[in-house]
Amino acid sequence: MRVLVWIAVGLLLLSTAVAQSSADRNSQIAAALGEEQYDKALVMLRVALQQASADPQLWTMQGVAYNGKGDGKEALSSFRHAVKLSPDNVPALQGAAQIEYDQGDAAGIPILEHLLLLHPDDLTSHGMLAVLDYQQGRCGAAVAHFEKAVSLFESRVPALHAYGTCLVKLKQLDAAADVFKKSLALKPEDPRERQVLASVQLMSHQPELAVATLSPLLSNKPDASSLELASAAYEEAHDTDKAVEALRQAILLEPQNVNLYVNFAAVSATHQSFQIGINVVNDGINLQPKAAPLYFARGVLYVQLAEYDRAQADFDKAYELDPNQSLSIAAQGLAAAQQNDLASALAGVEEKLARRPGDPILLYLRADILAQQGLELGSTEFRTAMRSATQAVKLRPTLGPARSVLAKLFLQNGQFAEAAEQCRKALELDPKDQTAVYHLIQALRKTDQRGEVPELLKRLATLRQKATNEEREQYRYKLVEGDAESK
Repeated sequence: MRVLVWIAVGLLLLSTAVAQSSADRNSQIAAALGEEQYDKALVMLRVALQQASADPQLWTMQGVAYNGKGDGKEALSSFRHAVKLSPDNVPALQGAAQIEYDQGDAAGIPILEHLLLLHPDDLTSHGMLAVLDYQQGRCGAAVAHFEKAVSLFESRVPALHAYGTCLVKLKQLDAAADVFKKSLALKPEDPRERQVLASVQLMSHQPELAVATLSPLLSNKPDASSLELASAAYEEAHDTDKAVEALRQAILLEPQNVNLYVNFAAVSATHQSFQIGINVVNDGINLQPKAAPLYFARGVLYVQLAEYDRAQADFDKAYELDPNQSLSIAAQGLAAAQQNDLASALAGVEEKLARRPGDPILLYLRADILAQQGLELGSTEFRTAMRSATQAVKLRPTLGPARSVLAKLFLQNGQFAEAAEQCRKALELDPKDQTAVYHLIQALRKTDQRGEVPELLKRLATLRQKATNEEREQYRYKLVEGDAESK
């Protein structure tokens, strides 16, 4: 019993000495880190880790040393190992989170969430998590953290823009405007700041505030972008004379800007000044004879004047200039992925069809892409497109875009009644399908049902006007989002 007591006392004295030795060693390493002698610290750490490889404090200090040397990869590895040994090791968690944040890596999100479990009121963690969530498109989560860390962002324009953009995405437009006001207050001389705030105010239907925001830009050599926004604000505020004048000034500054002519046409249509709108769009077409939106805009105005033959000619020209009007969203995306190389897009579809020959979406995509390539009647490609579109419709009758493609092929093949039938079925599935309306007009003009054409032209014009309005709203949103991305 006495021997056991002496052994116990000896072990206690030994452990105390070791603890003291470890404390001295760690103090020396910490001192080297404090003096930014990172190489010296790493040499001591290698020796220390050979003796105590399970010490999370040593791994944390090694992460600090590597980070000080600019070796983020090794620093992150050390911090993560320290967290593995001690999951609630706050310094290691903070070190790992900082590196992931600096790299914009989503892997930092769970680390920051863990830190907030340990310290729920830590503003830095909330702020970093807000930015990472924003970068990942998780605006719902980001806004909650932005709100808690707002004091950190009061003087940081990029963070305010990220916060405001998220609020816009969530349709919290009044709150977004308040955030962008703070951003403008930090950079009052930056015209872009004013344009972004005015765009948000327009989206929240506060045109008077938008005009007030833009006022400094309009008083001295205004640019076309500011005038375009001001015109929209004036129009929404029912000051049409100023809206028209602003657009005229913008067109003089940027005569090649197609959107300005389209906007002018829209204002003209709203106020039944159809011929004035046509005259202005004519000027645009003279400068940009291959701009499909201008022919669409003029066609809409001709419909309002009941000049249906001219309207039809303009719509035909627009679709001729922009074949993508008949290319589905899915096929456009696929084509874009192939850098607008339809041959490569088609090869991708064919490869997938070899594995899934009965997939209606793939069959439809093949037909849609083939139809863009100016197929000759009777050619192998034409027959393949016709067969694919027919099979896609048979396999999935509710696939409206496939019916639109099949209608286009029927038109090319002179099967006008069949084309009209497919268009009507496509419109039952999607009454807003502009391409189906257009193809139906084409089909009926070749049959004895031409009497429907004027009403269908009016329908197409209405759909086109609505699409133009939506595009203008989308432009304002992109102005806000693009600004955040550029910061």
